[in-house]
Amino acid sequence: METTMETAFDVVEFLGLTFVVIFALLIAVAIVLFIIDRNQTGDAIRRNYPVIGRFRHIFSELGEFFRQYFFAMDREELPFNRAQREWVGRAGEGQSNTVAFGSTRNLNVPGTPIFVNDPFPPLDDEYACSESLMIGPTARTPYMAPSFFNISGMSYGALSKPAIQALSHGAAKAGVWLNTGEGGVSPFHYEGGCDLVYQIGTAKFGVRDEHGGLDDGKLRELASHDKIRMFEVKMAQGAKPGKGGILPGEKVTEEIAKIRGLKVGQDGISPNRHREIDNFDHMLEFLGHIREVTGKPVGIKTVVGAEVVMRELFETITRRGADMAPDFITIDGGEGGTGAAPMPLMDLVGMPVREALPLVADLRDEFGLQDRIRLIASGKLVNPGDVAWALAAGADFVTSARGFMFALGCIQALKCNKNTCPTGITTHDPRFQKGLVVDRKAPRVARYAQALVKEVEVISHSVGVSEPRKLRRRHVRLVQANGRSVPMNEVFPRPEMVAKS
Repeated sequence: METTMETAFDVVEFLGLTFVVIFALLIAVAIVLFIIDRNQTGDAIRRNYPVIGRFRHIFSELGEFFRQYFFAMDREELPFNRAQREWVGRAGEGQSNTVAFGSTRNLNVPGTPIFVNDPFPPLDDEYACSESLMIGPTARTPYMAPSFFNISGMSYGALSKPAIQALSHGAAKAGVWLNTGEGGVSPFHYEGGCDLVYQIGTAKFGVRDEHGGLDDGKLRELASHDKIRMFEVKMAQGAKPGKGGILPGEKVTEEIAKIRGLKVGQDGISPNRHREIDNFDHMLEFLGHIREVTGKPVGIKTVVGAEVVMRELFETITRRGADMAPDFITIDGGEGGTGAAPMPLMDLVGMPVREALPLVADLRDEFGLQDRIRLIASGKLVNPGDVAWALAAGADFVTSARGFMFALGCIQALKCNKNTCPTGITTHDPRFQKGLVVDRKAPRVARYAQALVKEVEVISHSVGVSEPRKLRRRHVRLVQANGRSVPMNEVFPRPEMVAKS
């Protein structure tokens, strides 16, 4: 009994001594931090409130985490809320996207689209079915695009090797195209065998000569690959209109440096515009040159700033002739995303796609170019309702980048520009990349694309049309500030000469 008691006292004494040592160490650390904080001059809070002032920074860093997981409601979070992300997650896993009890969406928010159901919809055996659509009818090798929903530009560099591999394999399985982004084409883009759209940014990575101009030989070599179906000249990007691409040097590995023509660790900063293009005439000539060299359809990606500017574009096309027209125009909304952009440009510059797309569609149709120029909508269009709205507004195709990032497993950690992405999607750190297993993620990419197309077909079937591109503005009502909804063809009336609505 005495031995047991002695042992117990020994344990208590040891624990007490350990506590004293730990407490003494904590006091010592606190004293050191107090001295450091009181004497530093960079942070007023820490200088005035030594030690405890450090918790403000810690809580600020953790605030994003706590809001996402504990405090934000399903429809509150930005840039994408939990309901949007979870829809993509369920679609990628092949799970049912049916919900119970009622919608959590606030239908009184101005601009909310409400689709007009047909009182006598087609029977289930007359289900709406998507159709292929040709792009570039005047090119030597037109592209018959099989899907209206595709993967937007995300370059190797901004995205990791396994992310590009998974997108390539998933795109091939789903029958959608994959835009390379402005960083050039890598072996990983080709790996899955999907259709590719080669994006030519202002730095012309992958097709530049030693002086930074366009290299026709490299263009011809790229065009010889049958999987490169089209070329997209990036004039502007929604997240940063007027500024070129930004790839932080810490993400420029040896392989990426070789593809882009950079040095390892060198920041990949693209010019804010193409040096050869300073008016619409020059732009059309530039596009025509690429089309002639490659024989493939060529279009532009741009951001709308004002109606008068876009009208000038279509007037120039009319003056130069329809043969000089871009084969497609990708409209990226000012709300578009990127891995790195200055906040003023991200927040304040560029017209949102909800306003820009109807505007450009009306101008295209007003000038009678609806059969010559295809419109591609881009900018936060990740769920079926968003895509169906875009088709009704006038788009021929919709592309998404962040929707497919969610399909890969993105958790919206907002660390795309720091090379510390915890899911391995936007980092080149092997520690994080190992979490992205291509064989598991590629099927998620394919299932997301397939589920979205199917759900848009469900909406189309409900409003009484046989194909998603037959959706018209009269099929959508937009909620107004007074809480009432009005038909979209009244908010955005189509040109008289076309009268689709």
